[in-house]
Amino acid sequence: MARLTAQNVQTIPYGPLGIISMPGCEALADKVDKYLVTWRKSQALEHQSSIAFYGYQRDSYIIDISNPRFGSGEGKAVINDTVRGYDLYIVCDCFNYSVTYDMYGMTVPKSPDDHFADLKRVISAASSKAKRISVIMPMLYEGRQHKRSSRESLDCAMALQELVNLGVENIITFDAHDQRVQNSIPHKSFENVMPTYQMIKAIVNNIEDLNVDKDHLMVISPDEGAMNRCIFFATQLGVNLGMFYKRRDYTKVVHGRNPIVEHQYLGDSVSGKDIIIVDDMISSGESMLEVAKKLKQLGANRIFVCTTFGLFCNGLDVFDKAYEEGVFSKVFTTNGVYQSPELLSREWYQSVELSKYIAYFLDTLNHDMSVSSLLDTSTKIDTILRKNGLRS
Repeated sequence: MARLTAQNVQTIPYGPLGIISMPGCEALADKVDKYLVTWRKSQALEHQSSIAFYGYQRDSYIIDISNPRFGSGEGKAVINDTVRGYDLYIVCDCFNYSVTYDMYGMTVPKSPDDHFADLKRVISAASSKAKRISVIMPMLYEGRQHKRSSRESLDCAMALQELVNLGVENIITFDAHDQRVQNSIPHKSFENVMPTYQMIKAIVNNIEDLNVDKDHLMVISPDEGAMNRCIFFATQLGVNLGMFYKRRDYTKVVHGRNPIVEHQYLGDSVSGKDIIIVDDMISSGESMLEVAKKLKQLGANRIFVCTTFGLFCNGLDVFDKAYEEGVFSKVFTTNGVYQSPELLSREWYQSVELSKYIAYFLDTLNHDMSVSSLLDTSTKIDTILRKNGLRS
């Protein structure tokens, strides 16, 4: 990435950089901020006196905001620093249930709807003073409600249109459940970033005795919907791919979806091989663990679960039990969504860091440059595999 950083200083920034951290994103935004502060101390030193580089090097790029709530639960947003002429990047985690507020004497956790409403409030508080507003939402709000079956709402498409109508120019998300939802905003920038390099780097650095070849490793898709990301993952590693087909009961609807009757495996033999199961998210985890159990019955060796986002909606007990039974060896998810202290303390869990990757995006976009080199990580994956002796 040193080459990219050197290129950045050859272009004028779009505007003074500002980062707004929505409630619950402070830890992630602080890490991104520290990277930018460090890089820009040495970037473009010869341009520091230029008015075009006004505000380029600062001790922090975080913009102070507050989101107070009234006793009724109604809220507002207040931006406490100037944002006039700024190139603003708002970091938002709509799935951080640890953020709470008081309503009628009760302590209420913020739902995804609450987080999204606060995001819109902050954009509104900017009052068109910012030169450009971009939203970094690692896990896309309502990303699973991306298509219509019968008489249903199209929540994700409506949310994206709301943001665009409020003046957002760029939306950056990671591993969208279905990136075709960007068709709802065809005239605005929508970047769907795949954290494959970060995942492979975490696997290589944390798994001992890993053999990356077709005889010892396979990538498995837990369902047909995850095939595209799994094909890319398997291609980068140079290993074979298998998949599970979810047979559902379409005569019933449970919790808004048709229940899964059976997972049926399609692919080469997994006997004696390490397995990487790749998906975009873990919700309750029941389906993922069912797939892992099926693979164990088929003779698989170690099983590593790699998902971009880990929500663990039904708690960690089911994973604790499965780990004790030897169903899987490790779970990897990114810090793009809230990670509870209990999750971080688990022996079977490994966090995958996104902050440096996000910082590169902010630095590049602030200079109004192409992010193509950031999106194509094939060379970096090849380099880390060769560095660790996993590719000749």
